[in-house]
Amino acid sequence: MTPDDLVLTPLGLRFQNNLYPCSIGRSGLSARKSEGDGATPRGVHAITGLLYRPDRISRPTDWACPIRPGDLWSDDPRHKDYNLMVRAPYGHSHERLRRADPLYDLIVLTGWNWPYVVKGRGSAIFIHQWRRPGAPTQGCIGLRRQDLHQIAGAIRPSSRLIIG
Repeated sequence: MTPDDLVLTPLGLRFQNNLYPCSIGRSGLSARKSEGDGATPRGVHAITGLLYRPDRISRPTDWACPIRPGDLWSDDPRHKDYNLMVRAPYGHSHERLRRADPLYDLIVLTGWNWPYVVKGRGSAIFIHQWRRPGAPTQGCIGLRRQDLHQIAGAIRPSSRLIIG
């Protein structure tokens, strides 16, 4: 473990010697994650990317990629694009990345169930803005907006998300 790793603790998300309040999946932590179960998967997950809404916020790092109109994330385990970013139109189950609310204005992508996707094991686990303090996610990690922006500005591609 290094200070550049994000470590989920019972008290919050620890990163670079700071502790940030966070929310997790509505079903708690699980070592046996499956699609739609609402659990946050235990394990060590690589940080694989950073996405942002260029119409709402400035680029947080030089390696962040913009979320464009029509960007989606496939969560359909029956489709070949399962657990990948796809583009509209897309006739299979998916999440819109460009949302009306601010939840996905900034997304830290993790390597959960990627690059070797197991169908039904669960699609993307993001680190994103929470709805409100204590509100559970669908399995992701939720943070206060200002904390998420602070972390995104300092996170490295070599950082990891560690969930015990």
